[in-house]
Amino acid sequence: MDKISNLTFCSKVCLGIGLLAGICVMWALGNSGFLQALLLGLVVWAVVSALLLLVYCRSGHEALAEAKMPPEVQKQPETVAVAAVNSAPASKPAAAAKTAAKTAAPSAKAATPKTTAPKTAAPAAKPTTKAPVASATAEVASTSAGTRPEALTAARGGKADDLKQIKGIGPKMETLCNSLGFYHFDQIAGWSADEVSWVDQNLKGFKGRVTRDTWVAQAKTLAAGGETDFSKRVEDGDVY
Repeated sequence: MDKISNLTFCSKVCLGIGLLAGICVMWALGNSGFLQALLLGLVVWAVVSALLLLVYCRSGHEALAEAKMPPEVQKQPETVAVAAVNSAPASKPAAAAKTAAKTAAPSAKAATPKTTAPKTAAPAAKPTTKAPVASATAEVASTSAGTRPEALTAARGGKADDLKQIKGIGPKMETLCNSLGFYHFDQIAGWSADEVSWVDQNLKGFKGRVTRDTWVAQAKTLAAGGETDFSKRVEDGDVY
């Protein structure tokens, strides 16, 4: 009750000082108009009173608020402090447990041996085998268009016709034709269109000579026992 009475006295004094300040302002501004002086006086009274109450009566308001609180609430800080003090020792074991766990962790890591995966051996290199080189005749037969004519392994009776009597067949061409199994006029005379196409494609360095120099027509004449102007010149030794 003493705190409340002191607060009431402080408030009255502050309000009275503010009122005096407002009256002084109204008196000073009396010549400028009654309403204006009254308004300014009220403003000064309110401001001065509020400032004085805030400065001088602040502790009284806090005491008044504490006096209005029930006894259970006033005692609450003490109980909270006691509970905090009682719980403080219990937290130390927990902290000790954490530090023990931290110290045990490195030792556990050191105890576990590192395992390294065994290196796998490099795969053995595959042996490189070179495919056997096929003969010129087999290679030509597998890659060319047309039909391969019937060939001989050797000349009949061991004696080949003089294929140089056909215009377009020189010594090198005759050797090439013999390597392909062509030794006689009647062989060339019997070639079909597909067979001519095959030979044209497989005369290395002389492709197209069969058709261009009309080998088949000349060979037919020579196979029948006839002769051509070119074959006469070959027999006379004028060509080779």
